Amino acid sequence: MDAAVLKKVALFEGLTQGQLAKVARIAQPRTHVAGDYLFREGDAGQDMFILADGKVRISKSVPGIGEEALAILEPGQYFGEMAVIEDSPRSADAIAHTSCTVWVIERAKLDQLMFTDKDLAYVLLWTFVRTLSERLRETNDKIKAFFAISRF
Repeated sequence: MDAAVLKKVALFEGLTQGQLAKVARIAQPRTHVAGDYLFREGDAGQDMFILADGKVRISKSVPGIGEEALAILEPGQYFGEMAVIEDSPRSADAIAHTSCTVWVIERAKLDQLMFTDKDLAYVLLWTFVRTLSERLRETNDKIKAFFAISRF
């Protein structure tokens, strides 16, 4: 993976060129056709993804309603990062909305990289915290809107 591409991804903006090169070395490309599941809710997660090309839909299955799209991701966005932070099942589905290419970063490789480069770990972990906080806030807003609508 090209380190210059990584620099455009919000998660990696604070990294040096050397650190970006280290991350690029552990990322592996994977392609999917439209409709492919990159992962399903409940799956064990061991890696995160950076969307290089195409679109990916993050969704949940709502009993009695069906699929509820939470987000349509564009190139440069990342997802699945909870799997590299904690050892819990996937919290949603990730589906190729169009044919797409993603760069996959395995938890074990990222753990090793963060263990050997503490400055890199510091930047990534704080960015993870901000990302998760932002996504939690968005989810709370969606829940509020849903309850407001359901009263009618």
